[in-house]
Amino acid sequence: MLRKARVFKSGKREFECKIFETNEMVMATALGNLLKGDENSIVVGDYVMIDEHNTIMEVLKRTNEMFRLIVREQKKKVTASNCDLMVIVSSVSRPEYKRGIVDRFLVRAHQWGIRPLMVFNKMDEYDSATLDIKFEFDRMNNLGIECFEVSAAKQDYKNQFLELGLEDLKQRLQGKTSIFLGQSGVGKSKLISAASEGKINLLSRDVGKVGKGKHTTTWSEIVDCDTMSLMDSPGIRSFGVEDLLEEDLITYFPDIEEGAVQCKFSNCAHTEDSPGCFFYSKLDQNAYETTLIMSRLESYLRMREEISETPSYLKK
Repeated sequence: MLRKARVFKSGKREFECKIFETNEMVMATALGNLLKGDENSIVVGDYVMIDEHNTIMEVLKRTNEMFRLIVREQKKKVTASNCDLMVIVSSVSRPEYKRGIVDRFLVRAHQWGIRPLMVFNKMDEYDSATLDIKFEFDRMNNLGIECFEVSAAKQDYKNQFLELGLEDLKQRLQGKTSIFLGQSGVGKSKLISAASEGKINLLSRDVGKVGKGKHTTTWSEIVDCDTMSLMDSPGIRSFGVEDLLEEDLITYFPDIEEGAVQCKFSNCAHTEDSPGCFFYSKLDQNAYETTLIMSRLESYLRMREEISETPSYLKK
């Protein structure tokens, strides 16, 4: 008799799985044909069918995948599956807030079909002299993305700018599978611990003197918090997009795509010297709303330039 389970932690040949019917955690192996050709054939988040010997007999259809194309190998690398929410965690102090990296995460959220949430962490250390937090809030709100103002390290922090805080984030996570992404040192592990009300404590270290995070989480795994499932991943300092196709990139910027259709020419480069470009000829450059959309255009153009450095034929 086969039992439905979910992969909470994956190895090359062994998988920690939770049985749906009993909530029991078991170590499972997999049929050889499920491992052939791609070491990521079974990943964290997969729903599987397991027999009485704790052998994975089948991987069920995924609702979505978190993946990248390894260009040099022309190989798709899937790291997780079946995620409901992408929780983008950013620090407002150290490491400094990087708008471009946030936009890269949003590109992946669109590509993977995962709803993004934006968490501004370490708000107890916020300094208005170094970051215009209202601009960043408005920038996300323009995209319909919910923003949360929190301090994972000081959970008694009172919101100053937004209505949504840590308690609201906990509610959004109820009954969902969420993956937390962010630079090293932004406080993902502490935030996961806070969101689980102390039930989960992932190993992490404080941010070093130079502002670069040291993170000891070196795996992806689902952590079980009773009413929610949280997925942690290794901290990163950059998030390349060189594996994307240039023609696909604009579809991951829906706000830019909406404006681009109003350009005079379909092949518009969307630069300042582009004739008839919507962004330069039809927008009031002095308006606050224009500064918001132009900041997104800047991110799009930077990513497009990065993507163009890798020939398209290597990505197909």
